[in-house]
Amino acid sequence: MKITAPISSHSEVEPLVRAGATELYCGVVPPDWVQRFNTSGVNRRVFGNLNGYADLERVVEKAHALDAAVFLVLNAQQYGEQHLDALTAIAERFRSIGGEAAIVADVSLIASLAANVPNLAIHVSSVATCRNVESARFFAGLGARRIVLPRDVTVAEISAISTALPELEVEAFVLNDGCVFEEGSCHTVHLPMGKGGPICIDNYAFEYRTAGDNPPAPRALRRLERNDQDYKRWLWYRFGNGFSLAPNGYPWGPCGVCAMPAMHEVGVHSVKIAGREGASERKIRSVELVAAVLRRIESGGAEREVREFAVGLRDAPGHCASGYMCYYPEKRGPACEAEGAPRSVAVPQSVETVASAG
Repeated sequence: MKITAPISSHSEVEPLVRAGATELYCGVVPPDWVQRFNTSGVNRRVFGNLNGYADLERVVEKAHALDAAVFLVLNAQQYGEQHLDALTAIAERFRSIGGEAAIVADVSLIASLAANVPNLAIHVSSVATCRNVESARFFAGLGARRIVLPRDVTVAEISAISTALPELEVEAFVLNDGCVFEEGSCHTVHLPMGKGGPICIDNYAFEYRTAGDNPPAPRALRRLERNDQDYKRWLWYRFGNGFSLAPNGYPWGPCGVCAMPAMHEVGVHSVKIAGREGASERKIRSVELVAAVLRRIESGGAEREVREFAVGLRDAPGHCASGYMCYYPEKRGPACEAEGAPRSVAVPQSVETVASAG
C-alpha cells in the first residue's frame, strides 16, 4: 500500500518522499490558460497550485530522482467544450516530461485523454463520486486505471469494489480535509471569509419560533440549542480541527488511519493525504504519521494493535474519543475511546475563524 501526498511547490518533493510518500499529486496553472480563459480555475482548488510548466518540470524531475510518481490534478466536475483542447494539451505536456497520471472527474475529459494521451494513466477523482461497483466498472470501461474514492465511503464499500474489480487500483482518503456535504455535488470554491467564505459554513443568526409564531417551550429550546452546538462542533472537526496540531506536532483533522489495516487487507493500492494548500510542515508531519502506521501494518501488527498505536501517536486521545473526526467510524474500537477521554471536546474557536484559516 502506497502513500499519496499533496504538493504545491518543488521544494516539498524531497521532504515528503523522505517522510514516506511514494506518490505525489499537484495542480498547475499555466500562464497561457489564464490569458485565454481569464481564470485560474484549472482544477477544484484556487490555492495550492504550481505556477507554470517550469515548476511542474522541476517537480517531476525531483520526484523521479527519488523513485516517486507524480499525478496532475484536472478535477473540476465539468469543463466547457472550449476547455477540453487546452486541458488535453496540458496533459500531453505533462506526459512528455514524464508525468504518470491525470486525476480527472469530467467524463468528457476522461474520454479526450483516453483518446489523445493514451500513455497517460487516468485516475478518477473523488469529485466524480464513484462509490459502488457499477460506477467503478463504468469508469474502468472508459479507460481508468485508478478510482479515488470520495470521502465517507465505508470499508465494506471499498472492499466490494476491490474484490469485484481487482485490476482497478483503489485509492482512499486517510488524513486531513473533510467535506461538510459531498464534494462532487459542490459547484463552489472555498474562499476566505472576507470574500464570501465557503457556502457550506451556514453560520447564520436566527431564532426559533413555533408554528403559531411563539417562542418554543424552554425544554425544546434547550434541545435545539444543544443540537446547534453539536453541529458547530462537527463543522469544526470537518474543517480540520482549526488546522491545529497535537502536542507532538502531528496534525489533527479528519482521519482514517485506524481503518488502514482493513484497507491493506482488501487490497487498497494507496491511501491519500489531502491538503494541497496546506503548510509544508503539516504535509510532512501528515506523511510521517501515516507512514508510521503503515510500517506497523507491514511488520505484521494485528488490527487492534495497529489502532492502539495509531491513536497513541498523537498522544492526545480526546479528539479520537469524540467520534467526530473519523472518515471510517465503523473501524473505531476501544482504543479510540481511551479511559478518561472526554466524549466531546470544546471547540476553541468559531467556525468563522476556522474558515478564514483555510
